[in-house]
Amino acid sequence: MIYLAKKGQTSYGEDIGILLLDTFCPFIPGDVGNASSYDYPVRFKKVAGLSVEKILSLDKSYLPAVINSAKELEQEGVQAITSDCGFMAIFQNELKKHLRVPVFLSSLLQIPMITSLIKSDAKLGIITADSQALIDQVFAKIGLKKADNLIIRGLENSSAFVRTVMQESGFLDEVAIKKEVVQVAKRLQTDERKLGAILLECSMLPPYGLAVQQETNLPVFDFLTMVNYVHSSLSKKNFGEQ
Repeated sequence: MIYLAKKGQTSYGEDIGILLLDTFCPFIPGDVGNASSYDYPVRFKKVAGLSVEKILSLDKSYLPAVINSAKELEQEGVQAITSDCGFMAIFQNELKKHLRVPVFLSSLLQIPMITSLIKSDAKLGIITADSQALIDQVFAKIGLKKADNLIIRGLENSSAFVRTVMQESGFLDEVAIKKEVVQVAKRLQTDERKLGAILLECSMLPPYGLAVQQETNLPVFDFLTMVNYVHSSLSKKNFGEQ
């Protein structure tokens, strides 16, 4: 087999490129921003200036910076591009126009698939960083409506999560945040008896998916279920002769 070098590419084998917010938070195993969360190599790229505050305020002025960072990832050889924040959905449609590779910036893109898996009258619970920011406009940017079958709950009043994510304290109490996420999930299930599945929208929540699943006994989707799904389309297994 003969291999050819690609101009502008400095390393190889990183199929998934991940756009990161410009934030001061520790990314623990299971977080989208932690390379150990994956069974395959990934490549990261920070979007300078795009902070948590900016993205939660749906600041579209950072589109050029997002495009530039994504183009750099594409030039460096990635085969698909995601992000570490579901609210980057506001850039989804515009970014696709500027790239050759697939773009899947938000965990919310899984909604049509998840709702097709559960009963027609069942509800999908979404646990997000800030429920006040997850407005119709965000859904519209990925071609979805904020439908009646979506029940949204946020972590904007959860003190440990807020200290780490919104206030950027620089430290993360895994036990405390897990407890807060599970509490939100339990209240969600208590409030909505027809809850059929849960989507953890925030990229920092996959580490707590198992605890939520064990507590609610429901299917739990998150950013990593989406990233792994897309990666499986880019790196197929050889089932031929060994």
